[in-house]
Amino acid sequence: MVLGPGGSGVSVLAAAAALSDRTAHPRAGVRVGTDRGTVLVSLDGRSYVPERLGVLRLPGEAVPVTADVDLLQVDPLKIIEGAWADFTTALAAVVGGKSMLPFVGTLASLAPGELSSLPGAQEFLLLRQVRDVATAGRWQRVVVDLSGVGDVMAFLRAPTVLSAALERLWPRHARLAEAAEKPALAQLSAAIEGIDRDCQDLIDLIADPHGVAAHLVVDAGDRGIRCLADYLAISDLMGLPLRSVLVNEGTGQSAPGALDAAQALLGEHADVAVTVIPVADGPLDRLARIRRIHLDLPRPTGRPRGSSALTVSHVAGEDLDSVFELVWRQGLPDPERLEVGRSGDDLLVTISGFRFPVRLPSVLRRCTVTGADWRDGRLILRFAPDRAVWPQRPMRSPGAP
Repeated sequence: MVLGPGGSGVSVLAAAAALSDRTAHPRAGVRVGTDRGTVLVSLDGRSYVPERLGVLRLPGEAVPVTADVDLLQVDPLKIIEGAWADFTTALAAVVGGKSMLPFVGTLASLAPGELSSLPGAQEFLLLRQVRDVATAGRWQRVVVDLSGVGDVMAFLRAPTVLSAALERLWPRHARLAEAAEKPALAQLSAAIEGIDRDCQDLIDLIADPHGVAAHLVVDAGDRGIRCLADYLAISDLMGLPLRSVLVNEGTGQSAPGALDAAQALLGEHADVAVTVIPVADGPLDRLARIRRIHLDLPRPTGRPRGSSALTVSHVAGEDLDSVFELVWRQGLPDPERLEVGRSGDDLLVTISGFRFPVRLPSVLRRCTVTGADWRDGRLILRFAPDRAVWPQRPMRSPGAP
């Protein structure tokens, strides 16, 4: 995944990365079960990448760029319309049966184009398309250009947001029970269950350190370096498998000391490489010029990062007097803007104005938060058993063995 703030050169560097790596995966040695080497996926329906690479603009179809590289430009509206057509079949069955939940009539009245205004819906469908490409077995490597999606971190958070919204709208235990009692709801329940299952699949995929590597592009100016700390902290919070920071001098916004500042911020991120992209000799407006940028992106490491690598330890006490600590390495540009809350089985953490739910390990779901601290680059939260729900040992009667 190649991502970064708008104007930092994400699309050009994603294309350069797709074109530069002409070798097979080091663990594979040779291609097995694939027709092509790399596919560059663009999620921006208005992107100029096809023109820059000298190929036809055919949204939804993989277009050969070189002998080893294809381009797949995704059309968001077509994906939405196709997915909505399938979902409305289930809605129609419920509406036709006059067995409607309060929200069904509202959903059924939406046109496909209006679905893009539902929180997380369009982002979820685009990410699901990426997942389908990655698991198709057709390509050995997928390079995803995440330019043109607005707030990229909010975009990657969409499956988590949509899953939480479904749970609030129609909790899983309720929809399964109602589907068993009312056959008319079974098809709708199955459709929502499938969406939620895809959400969980995408949540796992985005944070998968074995198959995914994220590469952050920032310009070499003051703006890029200022936003770098926030992006690093949010990637820690989301558990993104960040592998490199690309400091792009080609945007014409270079500032003295930009590389030193970036390396200082990454001092505690030993597994994140810093690469400076120098200014190109001319405009990067055609395939031959983009190929001059030799950019071999670091591979996935298999090691989780941030909240994906959290640990739980029992540090004191027994039974109801136990004390647990939840710890993960977390950047924190502004400690004053750290907020921690709780919603069901999720820990709601806000850093630099970005809120993300971190699923609590099972042992902590029957506990309450008793304290929080941040030291040595780690977020440390303390928990104690909630007496109302914590399993307690049965008391033995006098004389019992």
